Amino acid sequence: MRALILIPARYASTRFPGKPLASIGGKPMVRHVVEKACLVTQDVYVATDDRRIYDCVEEFGGQVVMTAVEHRSGTDRCFEAYRHIVAKTGEVFDVVVNIQGDEPFISPDQVKALIGCFEEPDIQIATLARKFDTATAIFDPNKVKVVCSARQTALYFSRSAIPFCRGVEPEKWISVLPFYKHIGMYAYRPEVLKAITALPQGLLEKAESLEQLRWLENGYNIAVRLTEHESIGIDTPEDLQKANEVYVNRSI
Repeated sequence: MRALILIPARYASTRFPGKPLASIGGKPMVRHVVEKACLVTQDVYVATDDRRIYDCVEEFGGQVVMTAVEHRSGTDRCFEAYRHIVAKTGEVFDVVVNIQGDEPFISPDQVKALIGCFEEPDIQIATLARKFDTATAIFDPNKVKVVCSARQTALYFSRSAIPFCRGVEPEKWISVLPFYKHIGMYAYRPEVLKAITALPQGLLEKAESLEQLRWLENGYNIAVRLTEHESIGIDTPEDLQKANEVYVNRSI
């Protein structure tokens, strides 16, 4: 099972411009992601729309592809990068993995778990989830929730707390049922990646601002694998400060 890992990285960000180049422990954030991904395979590329990120990745010896500015999502950027890489190298990949460029603390085991999903022939897309530890986090709309079937496939993703526990005080929901936080890392079969990037936005995606709902609306199955690893996404300068504190503590 040969996998291509792509790391979409934009410079423009409303809350944190230049985020992929922000320093964690003396290294740009995107370099941390690349180095973790390279522990799984050497077929790792950053997909960016900005020359500053492109030059940075080349400088530390990473592989990088320049993509268009106007992509709707990281998935669209990944598909363009995939096409460029296949056209240039002639290589054939069984799986394409999409790792966000603002996840410097990912675990290689998480990536391997995603790739392993595709040993099952009917799996089209795969992602990760982690059990919530606290009741208050369930109600945070910035933390996406996922509900799964008995076959470990996604039934729905939402910014709302799902499922609803009727007749139970909200602070006690977590003691009644397990709630799962979606970890925004994806893997796709190449032909599925091509197909989903051609789909128009659906009503659910527009309502929740979650692109994976477009795939569910169109009948694609999304395998969900559980992880115990708590990754730290970085969306603001305050998150960066916390990330540097975590990095220092892990290095001690």
